[in-house]
Amino acid sequence: MGNSEIDDELNAAIRASDSPSWSVRAAAGRHLAAYAHLPAATDVLRRLLLDGQDTAVTQETAEALLERRDTCGLRLVLAAFADADHDSSDHLNDAIICSCLQSDEDRAHLQLLCSHLTSDPDETVRAEAAGLLLELRPRGER
Repeated sequence: MGNSEIDDELNAAIRASDSPSWSVRAAAGRHLAAYAHLPAATDVLRRLLLDGQDTAVTQETAEALLERRDTCGLRLVLAAFADADHDSSDHLNDAIICSCLQSDEDRAHLQLLCSHLTSDPDETVRAEAAGLLLELRPRGER
């Protein structure tokens, strides 16, 4: 795929993120997750993670970011916790459970990603990663 095709897809997803329809915004979040490493997508993804109109957008976007299984996606989800209201926080947490804790392998991978993010430049991300690491420890080790 050439750069102009990527730019066209990225711009179309960014435009869709402003839709009045929650399902179109959720689809945009899923699509934009593939571009989470690009600055043009980061602010839009953050807005979708904190969608004030429908928590389905929050959860769909978070799940798509977490399905990347990398620090980039997890970082955006953890950063969103700082500004999330109670409902959005619940859906961000649900996305972590649904996407990252289905097996022991998933849990180990999430722990590895969190351990990398405990040295992130963003204090919020560091704190959220450290807190999640603590939650992931077996009960006897907490």
